[in-house]
Amino acid sequence: MSRNFYALAATLGVLALVSCGMTFVPSTFQPGLPANGSLWKTLSMFLLLLGLVSMLIGSMSHLFEQVDRRSEERRRADRQRRKKNPGESHGPLK
Repeated sequence: MSRNFYALAATLGVLALVSCGMTFVPSTFQPGLPANGSLWKTLSMFLLLLGLVSMLIGSMSHLFEQVDRRSEERRRADRQRRKKNPGESHGPLK
C-alpha cells in the first residue's frame, strides 16, 4: 500500500519540477498555454505540497504495517513458546 503513495509522490514531484521549469520558458515557446509565470509557480507549489503529503501518508502507512507485522510475529512466537512449555505462567510480555 505504501508503495502506491511513494509512486504518487514521485510522480507529483516530477510534475512539480516540470511546472517550475515552465516559469523559465519564454512565452513564445508556449502557444496556447498560460504564459503567466506566477500561475506555473502556484501550480508547482500545489503539486509539491500534494507530493509531500502523499510521501507522509506512505511513510506513516509503512510504519503502521511494520508495527502490525511485528506484533503478529510476537504473538506467534508467544503461542509457539506456550505450546512447547504448557506449564509456564502467563506473565507480562517482555
